[in-house]
Amino acid sequence: MVRIAHVITGLNTGGAETMLYKLLSRMDRARFDPLVVSLADNGSLAVRIAALNIPVFSCGMRPGFPRLGAALKLTGLLRGFAPHLLQGWMYHGNLAAQAAAVTLAEKTPVVWNIRGSHHILNEEKFLTAATIWLGARISALPSRIVANSVVSAELHQRHLGFSRHRWAIIPNGFELEKFTPSENARSEVRSELGLPPNTMLIGLIGRYHPVKDHASFLRAAGMFRKDAPDTHFLLAGAGVDVSNAALREQRAALGLLECTHLLGERKDMSRITAALDIASSSSSSEAFPNVIGEAMSCGVPCVVTDVGDSAWLVGDTGLAVPPRDSGGLSRAWMELCSRGASHRRALGASARARIAGHFSMASVATQYEQLYEQILETSSATKGYRRCAA
Repeated sequence: MVRIAHVITGLNTGGAETMLYKLLSRMDRARFDPLVVSLADNGSLAVRIAALNIPVFSCGMRPGFPRLGAALKLTGLLRGFAPHLLQGWMYHGNLAAQAAAVTLAEKTPVVWNIRGSHHILNEEKFLTAATIWLGARISALPSRIVANSVVSAELHQRHLGFSRHRWAIIPNGFELEKFTPSENARSEVRSELGLPPNTMLIGLIGRYHPVKDHASFLRAAGMFRKDAPDTHFLLAGAGVDVSNAALREQRAALGLLECTHLLGERKDMSRITAALDIASSSSSSEAFPNVIGEAMSCGVPCVVTDVGDSAWLVGDTGLAVPPRDSGGLSRAWMELCSRGASHRRALGASARARIAGHFSMASVATQYEQLYEQILETSSATKGYRRCAA
């Protein structure tokens, strides 16, 4: 069996963390033996990964410069596991995996995984910017760099100085069995929100962060309500709840307190997503948004900002508008609404078919498995792997 150690920054709910969980849940465990190490404390996804019968460890690293104790714990865990391959996730995880590989007895290939479209360092926190900068300087070292979007790879190469070689594009994958159309979800969620059954519900799902641009979404909602006063708006994700003072101030200023519903981080996101009439992304920067693929899997038409691979993901099953264009968002919502429910259902069916044809989790997991095996076949670890397999 191929022993693969996954080193990730943390295991709180997020795009990269969720993608790692989905990948682990689909990989052929007769061929691959995984281990997961979180640099920070274990988050909400650690329990779900452990439930797959996969060992999960935390190094307990705190924000700031790396601590010697955390580094020693990481190297000790990896030496005990003796992986054939190291897979880093996100900038900090990539650097940690690359550094730890030096301490292993056998020369071990390292794969980086870059999920975002960050390319302006002065918009990042100092330590994050320093980590990205250092990653660019040593980006010729890993055996492969996996990106989940073409745009992300190009931005890192053109603007940040990352190596132009050894990149592999593997998109996010989606669980069509979990994210599925549901009339029950539509009626149940509206009932829980105290809304009539036929209420138009437009949603934004994503953690509270400047790059998600909740402010543009709310401004668009204020514009849209002038022509469609019965519409309601659902927002969910980490930090998107009634305790968020900034969101409350924006909603109050726009007269949206009664028609916006802030659900925070939910465990039933597939049900929440399936309840929407339109799913939207207002992000000013993205690579390959999971929440949009999940909405498409639920048969929900999408309106997205044209950042990263968002417009390509949606294709002709939804609409794309420029980033930071609240008026554009509002007009796109109105276009989908004015064409009626039957048109939206047809778009939703096409969206789900597009996910099934190009972005199923099963096909994405196969791409990762094939990449790992290709790397091992050409690495100095190949002989050891074949002895174990024999």
